[in-house]
Formats: sequence, structure tokens, C-alpha cells
Amino acid sequence: MAIGQIYKIHSDFYYIQKDGKTFECKIREVLKKQKQKIVVGDFVEFENGVILKVLPKKSYIPRPSVANVDQIVIVSALKAPELDFHQLNRYVSLAKYYNIPVVLCFNKEDLGLEQEAQDKILSIYGNLGYKIVYTSAIEKLGLEEFRKLLKGKISALCGNSGVGKSSLINALNPLVNLRTKEVSEKLNRGTHTTRHCEIIALDKTTAIVDTPGFSNVRFDFLLPANVDLLFDEIAKYRSDCKFKDCLHINETGCAVLNHIEEIDTTRYESYIAFVQEALEYKEKIKYNGKKEETSHKIKNNKIQAKISDKKRQASRNTQKQKIYKEIENADE
Repeated sequence: MAIGQIYKIHSDFYYIQKDGKTFECKIREVLKKQKQKIVVGDFVEFENGVILKVLPKKSYIPRPSVANVDQIVIVSALKAPELDFHQLNRYVSLAKYYNIPVVLCFNKEDLGLEQEAQDKILSIYGNLGYKIVYTSAIEKLGLEEFRKLLKGKISALCGNSGVGKSSLINALNPLVNLRTKEVSEKLNRGTHTTRHCEIIALDKTTAIVDTPGFSNVRFDFLLPANVDLLFDEIAKYRSDCKFKDCLHINETGCAVLNHIEEIDTTRYESYIAFVQEALEYKEKIKYNGKKEETSHKIKNNKIQAKISDKKRQASRNTQKQKIYKEIENADE
């Protein structure tokens, strides 16, 4: 039995890398019946072309579905398509929710980087502690600095279609030769060139997960009172608010509103949009009559993974069975 990492999934076949070799495998039937979720990045036990067991994930994001990444690299275009701060905030907040470190890569520097835009990027995200790099896949600008941020890690690239994720990978490793496409002049946005997640090795210790472009990240799975935890510049004032369930919109005694001039307008507007989506979720579970099970919980102002009630109960049942068995053995 061997342990390897899934680097690509195609149809019903799972491609695993182990000691520089590639193995094509299928899932064990019992895992199919258990509806075991297996994604790119998972470490698995396999033998004779069959995956026998999925090992615990150290990190996971459901969309794009990828596991065991060390960081998320959010790629944004400075132009063509135009830089969208609200969309960038969605990706940053998603990584924050899943507690995965972030690198911000601003691509297409060859099209021009206005000083005002650069100052805004640094004033918002630099002050929040995010690592920032400017690149041009076409002109090969900023690639060495980018390599240093990637070195020794598995990094998932995410961002809208057309921002140049595939072009960046090609620039870092020309042997990969991923398919790219021009941004539509009519729509001012890219078209999907990456169709699935795939781990691509840059060297022996460094790899990138190329992911499909997507733009429909929504925060309709959180309760409104927890959205502020995704924004460090807002969360630091939450304990000073008059009301514990303050949404920082128009409440009296709101500490966030008292410091609103310190928060960037685009960040606060994104926060408001996420709260509205969370309110939709709250209404949904209210009328359904029950709260949907989530994989995370809030504790001490931090988002943590939690054990589902079903798994917790299963564990308790196992303990009870063990006790009953010991009693029966003692009677005998």
C-alpha cells in the first residue's frame, strides 16, 4: 500500500503522484457508497490502481474544490478586465473564512499601473498584512519575486477568467504550455480556459494548483452577525459595540461606525453586500424551520472547523457499544 497525492481528476479516473511517478486509479466501491468527497490535493492510500482511503485534509476550499494547499494566490488584472476591488474582496474573504494564507498577485503590469491604483492597493491590503506582487506574464515582469512567494509551497491560483492565471503559469514554467485566450472586447471579461483543477509542479518543492475562473462567490452560508469576522479592520471594533449582534450599518452605539473614516469605502461596501447575502441565508433557515449543518463554527471571534452532530453521535454510539461489550464479557 502506498500514499500519494491526487494531482488531477478526469471523469472517473484519479491521477496520483508518488515519488515522481504517476498512477491512474479508481475509487474503491465502498468509498463510492459512502459518497466520500475526493478532490485534487487529497492525500490517499492506494494499491493496484484502487484508492482505498482518503487521509484527513489540512486545508480545504469547496469552490474550486481543492485540498491541502499552503496558500491561495488571488490573481487580479490591473486592466483588461479592469481591476474590481469588490470581487477581490470576495476572494480575500473566502480565504479568510477557510483560514488559508493569501498572496495578492496583480497581473498585466505591462498595460500600465497608475500611481493612484497602486497607492490604493497598498493602503488597503498592504496595511492588512497581505503579501503583494505585481507581474506581467507577457513582459516577464515580477516573476522572480513571484517565485520567491511560491517557493516550497502548494499554491492555489484563483481569480476571474481572463486575469492571466494560465499565462502566469506558462511564464513560470514554459514546458506546461496551458491554453490561454484573449479577453472579450465586447464583455471586458475573460472566457474559461481552465476546465478543472490540476496541481502543476514548478520544481521539486513548489507547485501551483491551476483552477477554473469563477465569479459567483456568495456569502449566503453565514449568519449576518459573523460576517464582520472576515474583515480585520471591522472585526477589531466589534467588541466595543453597544449590542452584541450589531451589524455595523445604522445601529446606535456602533464602534465600527464611530471609526468608519478609517475603513476603505470599497471594503465597507463589500461588507454590506456580504451582510445582505447572509440575511438571505438567515431568512432561508428561518422559514425552513431548522439551521443547516455547517463545517465551521465561531469561537473567540475565530472561525473553526467543527464536528457534525452525526459524527459526534456516531462516536458516542461506538463508546456505548464498547461499554456494553465489556459488561457482557464480564458477565461471562
